[in-house]
Amino acid sequence: MNATALIAEDEPLLAQALQAELARAWPELRIVETVGDGASAVRAALAHRPDVLFFDIRMPGEGGLDAAAELADHWPAGTPFPALVFVTAFDQYALQAFDAQAVDYVLKPVQGARLRKTVEKVKAVLGRRGPGDFDATLDQLRHLLRATGQPEAAPPLLKVIQASVGASVRMVPVEEVVYFEAADKYVRVVFGDGEVLIRTPLKDLLPQLDGKLFWQVHRGTVVRSTAIDSLHRDEAGKLHLALRDRQERLPVSRLYAHLFKPM
Repeated sequence: MNATALIAEDEPLLAQALQAELARAWPELRIVETVGDGASAVRAALAHRPDVLFFDIRMPGEGGLDAAAELADHWPAGTPFPALVFVTAFDQYALQAFDAQAVDYVLKPVQGARLRKTVEKVKAVLGRRGPGDFDATLDQLRHLLRATGQPEAAPPLLKVIQASVGASVRMVPVEEVVYFEAADKYVRVVFGDGEVLIRTPLKDLLPQLDGKLFWQVHRGTVVRSTAIDSLHRDEAGKLHLALRDRQERLPVSRLYAHLFKPM
C-alpha cells in the first residue's frame, strides 16, 4: 500500500531510527517531512495532509497529544484525518491510555517486530477509512487527553482562587469565575468585575474544578457552564460561545463541540 507519513520527534537520532525501521517494515511509505516540535508538526501536517502521523508524546512546547488536538481543530472538513501513531518512552502512557483507546503507539527505542505490527494495523485503518472516522478520532483524543492529564489521586475541588495583585492577594470565589484562559505562562481568571493572572497551568487546574460546572471548550479555555448564553456558528463554520453579561465570544474547538448537542 502506497501512503505518506509525517514524523514529529525532537530527538534526531530517534527520528532517524524510526525512519530506517519504517523503510524496512513499509518500503512503499513515503516520509514527507520530519519535524522536531508540536507547532511545526501541525503546520507540516496541514501543508502535506499525510496519511499517517507519527507523533512523539513529549516534544518542546506542544506535545504530541496537544498537537494532534490542535490539528484536528484546523483539519479541512471532508478530508480524511490521518491515522495517528504516538511514539513514547513511557510505558504507563501506553498501558493505561493508548491500549484502552485503541490508538496505536510505538515505544522507544523502536523495535522492528513491534513496528511491523503497527504498520499492519495502520494499513488496515487506512483501508477502511470512512466519513465517521473523524468523530471517532475526536473521541479517542478526548479520552487520551483526559487519561494522561489526570493525577493518580483526585485533588480536592478548589473553592477560592488566590492571585497576587501587586502587594496584595486577591481572593476570587471559584463559583464567580466566568472562564479560565491560558495566556503564555499564565492563566487569565475572568470574573464578574475584572480578571487576575495566575501561574498554575490550565492542565493542573482542571482536576481541581467541578467538571459538571466548568467545561473545557478549547485547548486553552475552560468556561463556567452557567455563564454560557448561546452557541453560534460563523461563516467559516467555527463555533463560538456568547456569555451572559459579557461582550466577548469564546471559540469552541471541534474536540469539545459535542458538549453542545441539543438536549
